[in-house]
Amino acid sequence: MTTIRHPRPASVRHRHWPLCRRCSGIALDLGSARTRAWIAGRGMVLDVPTVTFPGTGAVYPIQRGTIVDTAGTARMLDRLLGHRLPRIGRPLVVVTAPVLDGIAFRTAARTAVEVLRPRAVLTVPGARAVALAAGADHVRPLLVVDIGAHLTEVVLLADGAVTDARRTALGTGDLSDGTAPGLITEAVTGMVTAMLRQDRTGLTRTALRRGVLLAGGGALRPDVTRELPDSLGSAVQPVSSPHTAAVRGAAGLLASAHHHPSADGTL
Repeated sequence: MTTIRHPRPASVRHRHWPLCRRCSGIALDLGSARTRAWIAGRGMVLDVPTVTFPGTGAVYPIQRGTIVDTAGTARMLDRLLGHRLPRIGRPLVVVTAPVLDGIAFRTAARTAVEVLRPRAVLTVPGARAVALAAGADHVRPLLVVDIGAHLTEVVLLADGAVTDARRTALGTGDLSDGTAPGLITEAVTGMVTAMLRQDRTGLTRTALRRGVLLAGGGALRPDVTRELPDSLGSAVQPVSSPHTAAVRGAAGLLASAHHHPSADGTL
């Protein structure tokens, strides 16, 4: 997880979360099809299309896990969240990011989020946020399969850290073009198989015996997930409300970060 901090006056003190108006917070999950935001103190998740309208028609600033239009992403965030923030104070922002190509994504996301005047921006791998939302045991190896609209990731976590990952530019949004749902299942199975073949530690096999954690909008599609247990030879457990799991995990991290001394500018 990476952090950028902006200095705050030493005189500012925290109140009990989420009542601290000077320390507003936002959790963001920037997806190719949907953008989801959790705002501290409001107890809600905003779920809107990832689209902006610069005057020449609809523009989609995030495509298959890549921010292709940073300025457009900033405009979208300003339109969605700018008027919802308290006038006093600067928000702490937590953004989920794809595991692979994460550096480029995090850099662009931090630039876009500057439109919200954050005092600090933290990024967290989407798979780790999903595991946090599920309340999963982080000590034992865990496989997270996140099936989005235009991107599918398979991530191996061990002790809470990413140890291996695979991705494919394929998701439920491609099914409207006539793509067979089984192709997503085959892609997931192929990625897990590749991880097994290259794993010299045995962590992937241990995680498979434990069972797979399933997230993303694809987890709500039986036509996509029906064959996964047989194909993987493992139990597959969808996380609760899988389409919002990443942003809810980021919200939990946001609350923890709020209470950390560094959020007060003391570290």
